[in-house]
Amino acid sequence: MKNFAITGVAGYIAPRHLQAIKATGNQLVAAVDTHDSVGVLDRYFQDVSFFTEFERFDRHLEKLKRLSEEERVHYVSICSPNFLHDAHMRFALRIGADAICEKPLVLNPWNLDSIQEMEKETGHRVNTVLQLRVHPALLELKNKIANSPKKEKHEVLLTYITSRGLWYNYSWKGVKEKSGGVATNIGVHFYDFLMWLFGSVKNSSVYLSEFNKMSGFLELENANVRWFLSIDKNDLPAEAVKDGKTTYRSITIDGDEVEFTNGFTELHTKIYEEVLKGNGFGIDDARAAIELVYQLRNAKLESNLEYAHPFLTKGK
Repeated sequence: MKNFAITGVAGYIAPRHLQAIKATGNQLVAAVDTHDSVGVLDRYFQDVSFFTEFERFDRHLEKLKRLSEEERVHYVSICSPNFLHDAHMRFALRIGADAICEKPLVLNPWNLDSIQEMEKETGHRVNTVLQLRVHPALLELKNKIANSPKKEKHEVLLTYITSRGLWYNYSWKGVKEKSGGVATNIGVHFYDFLMWLFGSVKNSSVYLSEFNKMSGFLELENANVRWFLSIDKNDLPAEAVKDGKTTYRSITIDGDEVEFTNGFTELHTKIYEEVLKGNGFGIDDARAAIELVYQLRNAKLESNLEYAHPFLTKGK
């Protein structure tokens, strides 16, 4: 049994990590969040030392480290806001723990190099959560593509609209310097998934870049990808609105819809199982997507809409 600590335990994604820690037969010994609405802890663990000040959390984990191997923290799960991931990974390595960090690992790709240096210095490892890579339906799709007759390029259409209320704009998620913007905050795992399927980026274009939506084109080794990401409910297609849905997610490959709506509930647990066996996804696995979203965030807009997503050109 391993000891875990968690940062950002009051956040949206933390329960998936709490469930994964419990499901893999381990224990949570400490948690930190600036917000104290953390009653969710009682669903999973009862004896967790909770802190609202990171300095006290730091001191507590240092104390555990010095007590014994059995009491020290072996893993730090990082569910804090994106801009804190870098510091919290470094913290985990400094106290002699491995890290399991939510996406994106960092906002700026050059920070990955110094973290890798710390991995070498400490002998500990940073793992990240690339859960789409362990989704059964998507693993089957990857195998199907790999074994299908080679064609010049697959044609891919990615549409992801997940409507958010006004609160989003006032939280850290609405601040590009803290979240990385729409492409980073809601898109990074899709870009990783597409490069995992179709290879590295050859060219990219951005046609739309606003605080609540982005759209562009990617030429990958084996695919052309037109993509549209949005948190604006007004972008939801009519059929989604009619059905009362607030999220619309669609990926088509050569005109065929990729169905992966189900099967998400246990993906974090699968990630944890692999991490505990020493097979987790590391910095090198995440690097390409981190570099891409940084490029998209800072790209100049293209005026030629020849390869634009249909949602961008409708009505024109």
